[in-house]
Amino acid sequence: MRWSEFAEKELIDMTGGERMGVVGHADLVIDPETGQIHSLLLPIPSASWFGKKQGHREIHWHHIKKIGPEMVIVEGRQGTHRDRY
Repeated sequence: MRWSEFAEKELIDMTGGERMGVVGHADLVIDPETGQIHSLLLPIPSASWFGKKQGHREIHWHHIKKIGPEMVIVEGRQGTHRDRY
């Protein structure tokens, strides 16, 4: 599968059935020694008193259970991290 095809797919949480975002909006975390994808970092905007803070949800590659024609099914709750300024 080409990245352009994968990037268009929606990430769906299998546990809650909620839409997590689009693969193309995520950054890849790649193991520099093996070249394998470790995880996806999906941005999560959140409002704060002084504007927007940007955080991300990390989706480990082994939590991806199925890649379908339109969506990617992810098992389990992933951690949410906030970037520090």
